[in-house]
Parts: sequence; structure tokens; C-alpha cells
Amino acid sequence: MIPDLYLAPERDKPEVDFKFSRHHLSLKGETYPENAAQFYGPILAALRAYLNDTRGAHITVDMDLIYFNSSSTKILLSLFEMLDQAARDNQVQLNWHYDPEDETVQEFGADLAEDYTALVYNPVAK
Repeated sequence: MIPDLYLAPERDKPEVDFKFSRHHLSLKGETYPENAAQFYGPILAALRAYLNDTRGAHITVDMDLIYFNSSSTKILLSLFEMLDQAARDNQVQLNWHYDPEDETVQEFGADLAEDYTALVYNPVAK
């Protein structure tokens, strides 16, 4: 079993709360680290290991990001691709939290729903 992963939020990094033991993954806050690949590398590696060992689970993903820059977006798309592939063997629900007044975040979530069709997309207005 992959150990749970928690990283406290920082000024430019989101809270990462991956409770692999409960099949609940959460990213919350802002993400614009100076080196997104370095920050997200270990997170994606842990997620990949978890998904490789998980079959028949109901995985809930809560994304509550209020800001993400372009380098973080590229990493997040890799994360969504992994989740979309995992949805072949699991049920993966993506709860996309957004402020109704923030059209950019709302539209990004809608685009995810169109691009990653294996995910159960659930828009959640705050």
C-alpha cells in the first residue's frame, strides 16, 4: 500500500492531501511554483504508484484551485491523463470546485470534462 501524502500549502504551492488509503485525492489553493516539474515530480510518482496498484476502487478527486500558471497546467494535464487512464479499472470522480465569478477556472473544468471523458466530472460552485 502506498503511504498517504500530505504537503502543507505554501505561498506558491497548493495543499496536497492524497489519502490513498481512503481513495481520496485533493489539491487546494494556488499553484505557481518556480519549478513545477520539480515540485510535482514526487507527487506524480506517488500517484502513479497508487494507480498502478488500484483496481475496482471508487476514487474521489477534489480540485479546488483558485489559480494555476501555465507550467502547473502542463503538469495538471499529466495528472488528469493518469486519472483518465485509471478510470478504465476504477470509478474516478472529479469534483471541480470553482468560484462562479471566475470564468477561467470554470471553463478549464468544463474543458477537462470534454477531454477526459472516462472521468465522472462534477462541477461544484463555491
